[in-house]
Amino acid sequence: MEIDLGFAEKRDDVNWLTNRYFPSKLGGQPAWLELESLPPPSQLQCRKCKAPKSFLVQLYAPYEDDFNFHRSIFVFLCRNPDCQQAQSADNFTVLRSQLPLKNKFYSEEDPDDEGDPLPAIPCLKKLCAACGCHAPHACAKCKAIHYCSAEHQRAHWPRHKLNCGSTPKINREPLSKIEFPEFEIVMDSNPTKASEDDKDDDARLAEFQELEASGKTGDLSNVSEAEMDKYFGNTAAADDKTFRQFKKQTAAEPEQIVRYKRGGQPLWITDTAKSVADQLQSLPSCTSCGGARQFEFQIMPQTLTLLDDENLDWGVLAVYTCAMSCPIEGYAEELLIKQDIVADEQS
Repeated sequence: MEIDLGFAEKRDDVNWLTNRYFPSKLGGQPAWLELESLPPPSQLQCRKCKAPKSFLVQLYAPYEDDFNFHRSIFVFLCRNPDCQQAQSADNFTVLRSQLPLKNKFYSEEDPDDEGDPLPAIPCLKKLCAACGCHAPHACAKCKAIHYCSAEHQRAHWPRHKLNCGSTPKINREPLSKIEFPEFEIVMDSNPTKASEDDKDDDARLAEFQELEASGKTGDLSNVSEAEMDKYFGNTAAADDKTFRQFKKQTAAEPEQIVRYKRGGQPLWITDTAKSVADQLQSLPSCTSCGGARQFEFQIMPQTLTLLDDENLDWGVLAVYTCAMSCPIEGYAEELLIKQDIVADEQS
């Protein structure tokens, strides 16, 4: 079975990560695909604390049909620690957007990746200076800079006040409490070899432990001791067959932050019967067409090491989308299931 693995890479020039180049990326501001019917601030507002959510990830994942020539999936989350609950994705929002080849925003020709990057294709809506989402509110003084919320206006004011009322200028240095560090997500296919399938579980686990002991498991050596203990250490979860399989499947490519397999199955980090079984048994249908949803990709716990936010925590984030990727206008909400390892589930 072949899957695609995603790896985070820093770009010297983040202008290559704008919507013009249909990027897959982690952090920064969203590179919106459909540029007119952007999600309203209320759709990206945390239902619990009412704060605006932060952009986490987008994947460019087109289908081979007329109305999915361009297609991107966006993931947002509330960073407030009080809004995070085990086995609950209530603080997340997933959006799907797609366009045919012939559309009013982008050329039918592939974007040129030679020379210097060109500017982003401008949205037809004003964007928030702090987060890059739809911004219906303008600065009361200069009317030139826009915001999605009063919270983001307050956060951005120490920078904007320096030139408020003069020539509009947006300082694009990220606000760390709003934007995550920005990386390109580079996708690579990872065919599972028959020889690997032939190895028994004990042999493959022994290989992983040997790599781990010799410090050859890649960037996971930079994970904090607490995270190593939680996901890759000698915890009670190590006796969980699912957890052991997770370690074995990620041992060869420990830096992976995304696993993509449309219509496949997630690589769970712990026994679903003890965590998210009830959610898997009752997957909601697509809200646009009423059809079934299917697994598309997952975000790995290794991602946490890149986000520079100690308040965030998860085991696996599994994204489910409309199996038909039905025709839509603007942005349609999809589904995310968050699986965690918690102490009372490791016994």
